[in-house]
Amino acid sequence: MNSTTSPNARIGVLLVNLGTPDSPNTPDVRRYLNEFLTDGRVVDMPAAIRYPLFQGLVVPLRAPKSAKIYKELWTERGSPLLFHGLDLQKKVQAELGERYVVAFGMRYQKPSIEKALEELRAAEVERIIVLPLFPQYASASTGSVQEKVMDIVKDWWVVPSISFISQFATDPGFIATIVARGRAEMAKHDYDHIVFSYHGIPERHVKKGDPTNYCRFGSCCDTLTPQNQYCYRAQCFATSRLVAEGLGIGPEQYTVAFQSRLQSRLRDPWLQPYTDEVLKEYPAKGIHNVLAFSPAFVADCLETTIEVGEEFKEMFEEAGGKHWQLVPSLNSEPQWVDAVAEMIRRN
Repeated sequence: MNSTTSPNARIGVLLVNLGTPDSPNTPDVRRYLNEFLTDGRVVDMPAAIRYPLFQGLVVPLRAPKSAKIYKELWTERGSPLLFHGLDLQKKVQAELGERYVVAFGMRYQKPSIEKALEELRAAEVERIIVLPLFPQYASASTGSVQEKVMDIVKDWWVVPSISFISQFATDPGFIATIVARGRAEMAKHDYDHIVFSYHGIPERHVKKGDPTNYCRFGSCCDTLTPQNQYCYRAQCFATSRLVAEGLGIGPEQYTVAFQSRLQSRLRDPWLQPYTDEVLKEYPAKGIHNVLAFSPAFVADCLETTIEVGEEFKEMFEEAGGKHWQLVPSLNSEPQWVDAVAEMIRRN
């Protein structure tokens, strides 16, 4: 707490996740993809190229295909990313108590960040702590949320103090919760290998965030330093190292890989190795039982449940693998609620 905060002041908390369509129907998926893929921090092309390309070609072609996948993901409660986010908000609110006002918003679509910020403004909070629910910082995720928040509050006549928790890749509570989830799965089955699969980003995004030219996409990511503290790749490796230590496994027993790339490697290199390529090589190396983590995501979503949990499992089995198991996301598990509340208190 800073020295200007009065003992009775209410503190606003804004939890933010990426976003989800209102429904798995094609028109709603199209609206979501339009907003997501025309964000200049997600697709860093000039607007004059980005909007015609994605609104006129990419999104119309992709929306019907994505809608089919979203229908597989949808539940009776709707989108997992949404209802797990709302559950987390309620539980964190209960944990923090009346002095805090906790709101939840999505960077794309509903509930919007603007609506969530209005809730906090109406509650007359003295300051706001923003926690984008992305463990590792990337300009396309956390950076986009930060930009959106500041773009909204710049029009407020009175702007309260606002602080951001920009990353929590090595947060003890976050790591401990993942370790606990992993141990629960390891108690059910013996595994030959573990893969940590993170959402990929273009290599150029990493380079653009490296003004000192420290990045070499190699051993420079083996430790976190002041020079690479906001390097997405380095943070992914740091998360993996800490989880592996918690599980009691050595470097030779796990792989860090990246998924969900949009373009081909030849045209536009993304962070490597690629999960879908790595897993196909495992059976030939004698690795037939794999436990998969998705530590870039804190809630079930298309990239975890469908991509890692189903599509990668099918690829692995077709290559000769026997058992592929996805570790469940943190969602609103009690230990994760405690970790989030503790991060808020510390900030």
